[in-house]
Amino acid sequence: MGHGMWASCFLVIALAILNIGAVAIDQTQQTERISGSAGDVLEDDPIGRLKVFVYELPSKYNKKILQKDSRCLTHMFAAEIFMHRFLLSSPVRTLNPEEADWFYTPVYSTCDLTPNGLPLPFKSPRMIRSAIQLISSRWPYWNRTEGADHFFVVPHDFAACFHYQEEKAIERGILPLLQRATLVQTFGQRNHVCLKEGSIIIPPYAPPQKMQAHLIPPDTPARSSSTSAVCSTTGARASVWENFKDNPLFDISTEHPTTYYEDMQRAVFCLCPLGWAPWSPRLVEGVVFGCIPVIIADDIVLPFADAIPWDEIGVFVAEEDVPRLDTILTSIPQEVVLRKQRLLPGQPGDAFHQILNGLARKLPHDSSTYLRPGERVLDWNAGPVADLKPW
Repeated sequence: MGHGMWASCFLVIALAILNIGAVAIDQTQQTERISGSAGDVLEDDPIGRLKVFVYELPSKYNKKILQKDSRCLTHMFAAEIFMHRFLLSSPVRTLNPEEADWFYTPVYSTCDLTPNGLPLPFKSPRMIRSAIQLISSRWPYWNRTEGADHFFVVPHDFAACFHYQEEKAIERGILPLLQRATLVQTFGQRNHVCLKEGSIIIPPYAPPQKMQAHLIPPDTPARSSSTSAVCSTTGARASVWENFKDNPLFDISTEHPTTYYEDMQRAVFCLCPLGWAPWSPRLVEGVVFGCIPVIIADDIVLPFADAIPWDEIGVFVAEEDVPRLDTILTSIPQEVVLRKQRLLPGQPGDAFHQILNGLARKLPHDSSTYLRPGERVLDWNAGPVADLKPW
């Protein structure tokens, strides 16, 4: 849903721990630690629990692409760039591939932008295929597992299906050469062709400078019963608009207002209805700004769902219950609202830290990871003919 040509509803949902941009935002209210095992998992330290080898690829796969278009640093798919930078200086990085638990291939596959700044994924399969051909010919590690101990960051609209239109993405399916790899992706929808089992779901990237520029003074009064959203006229979003466009408790628009981020900070709840895809860059923006997410997406898989107790942080509303949304929200006891607000800011955290935790929890690799001598599972000739052309 990252393309401006689609009428999009600007949703909100996230947690400070998910802040990829590592924005440091002062909060005047006292925050509360997430209790129990979830809080323990969030505070896990991946250092010492895994080692990652970063392939050194020719710069045409990453740095040169970025040099051609610096806008890639600020679009919602920039996680692939910052994951690379993070790993290069991370204590989990090893320069000895023989001791590595995981292998990372730094390919900036989303940094192909239109003049309007929209990522085009059509070259991505050829680019990743080319990179895999390279590492499999220069190093022995891909061939011994066919990627089962490798991970790739694929933050496209529909991840490794590499298309921004869902029907085309489903038709394509996940790139065949990535079938055994672990995918780190923003897209998460249960029982969907483009969500590979075992993938690590992350929030989209939100530029920290942009977040900082819209901060309002901490003593700005909140609207005690306000709900904020910007909606289009499709699906659950259309239902929100039709039912609540004239309701004074809701601040809803079909356009992106210039005060969008400021409105978010004044609101108590921020609506997150299902749209073209169940995720949005507002995943990060809303909760960093202290707005309780109201998630209206029945099949969504939320970022770091194995670590973060989203039930304690947000409000889940079934798509069929949208017409009762006002009753549902106003019936939530005040003490529950206050606790959710205390949980939202949390401790400033790092999404990359949580990605490493996710990889560490997959260790040790089981016996199916490693192939027998001469065994091959992947079909290098599978996929659309256009994907097989050299990059």
